[in-house]
Amino acid sequence: MEITPSELGLVARVTNLTKSYGSAPNTVTALDDVSIGIRRGEFTAIMGPSGSGKSTLMHIMAGLDTPTDGRAWLADTEITAMGDSELTVLRRRRVGFVFQAFNLVPTLDVRGNIVLPFELDGRRPTVVEKDWIEQLIDSLGLANRLTHRPYELSGGQQQRVAIARALATKPDLVFADEPTGNLDSRSGREVLALLAAASASYGQSIAMVTHDPIAASHADRIIFLADGRVVEERGRSSAEEISRIMLGMEQRV
Repeated sequence: MEITPSELGLVARVTNLTKSYGSAPNTVTALDDVSIGIRRGEFTAIMGPSGSGKSTLMHIMAGLDTPTDGRAWLADTEITAMGDSELTVLRRRRVGFVFQAFNLVPTLDVRGNIVLPFELDGRRPTVVEKDWIEQLIDSLGLANRLTHRPYELSGGQQQRVAIARALATKPDLVFADEPTGNLDSRSGREVLALLAAASASYGQSIAMVTHDPIAASHADRIIFLADGRVVEERGRSSAEEISRIMLGMEQRV
């Protein structure tokens, strides 16, 4: 009998994952036989230099792209062979996203952006979900910004709204793609602390793609990719330790 990801304590998993683009002799391999799991309730950083395959890995794990070979699961649901409509519903209900560019809807105010996943799912939040959303709004310091449009907010405030939106449905997993890339250092530190708190306080599973050692130092676990392969894995590490590993990877290349 096959062991399920949830029995392994994993919220997501890929096995023997390969992703190639183009055709021979000009094939480019973005991922090369990658097998990893994202542990439930942990804040995981996926690190690597540009072109290492980290964004491709995130896109496949989130159901935004399909592999050339291998399998992917979200909890006990295999997503590898799902069609577009099934994947759309799965992402809407079970996955949260925090992007570098915030991706807020400019015509909606803060509250409208936070509850957007429910609107897209054709329903209203339940009483329990409303209580959770209010808790998020308070903990993220957005209570006095609810009627503001994105253009009226700072970059850090916009990313807080994006985090609230990502957490609103209590998804199985939140993917954060370079979430501090457009922020100043202070706002970046605040956002990383909020993501870490979401994992530590609420048990939220988070997978963050980053090339920034300071960002990765907030994570419980760090997976290093190079040339489409997993080359190292570490527990919580300092930015200095992570920088040394990254430098060593780049020198080997």
